[in-house]
Amino acid sequence: MKYLLIFCLFVLLNCGSKSSQPADAVQPSAPEPAVAEPAADTVADDLPEPVQPLPPDYDTTQWTEVIHLDPTIGLDLRYATDNNFVSEKMYDCPRCFLRPDVAKAAVLIHKELKKKGLGLKMYDCYRPRPIQWKLWNKVPDPRYVADPRKGSMHNRGMAIDLTIVDSLGNELDMGTDFDFFGKEAYHNYTGHSEEVQQNRQLLLEVMLSHGFRSTSTEWWHYSYKPKTFPLDDWLWECE
Repeated sequence: MKYLLIFCLFVLLNCGSKSSQPADAVQPSAPEPAVAEPAADTVADDLPEPVQPLPPDYDTTQWTEVIHLDPTIGLDLRYATDNNFVSEKMYDCPRCFLRPDVAKAAVLIHKELKKKGLGLKMYDCYRPRPIQWKLWNKVPDPRYVADPRKGSMHNRGMAIDLTIVDSLGNELDMGTDFDFFGKEAYHNYTGHSEEVQQNRQLLLEVMLSHGFRSTSTEWWHYSYKPKTFPLDDWLWECE
């Protein structure tokens, strides 16, 4: 009987130790639910185009119309016509607005060129993001049009598309037209005549000297460096 009691006690102790676990034992976690990947063709192109009401007039602390500073600056605002790469009028009327600092820098460049019997002509200035959406919807190719979800320097009022003209308003030969998308418009293209190279170099040097930077693929496009400004959807009125 004595041995039987000892045997029963031994069995009970062993069974209890197998059913218990230490307090810090790690429990296996349940697998996390799978997250569905977005469909390959799901893109943000279906986002609605931004719509902003027209303000009664522009805020002069935020915007300057270039010709109000110097009416001798030439304007050939292509997106107010159908003479552009999308062959469609984008602006209701041609007006060239820039941030005040950018506009003042452009006027200084124009005055410097006037001493040589030359001047500036603007192809595009501030471009509201609703217009950027129109361009993107026509040509959704980031090689040619900045994605409006990220925005363009034009949408910040910091970029100018422009060229140089002579005293009669005739454009200097730059080798290609504005918005020509090909290697011939690149700054490093060497197949143009010496005259074209000199004209491009003149534009490059005068723009760089007043705080602008170039882009490698477009001889006409320059962005202002000293300051940055927010993206904007403001649309100007037509007088």
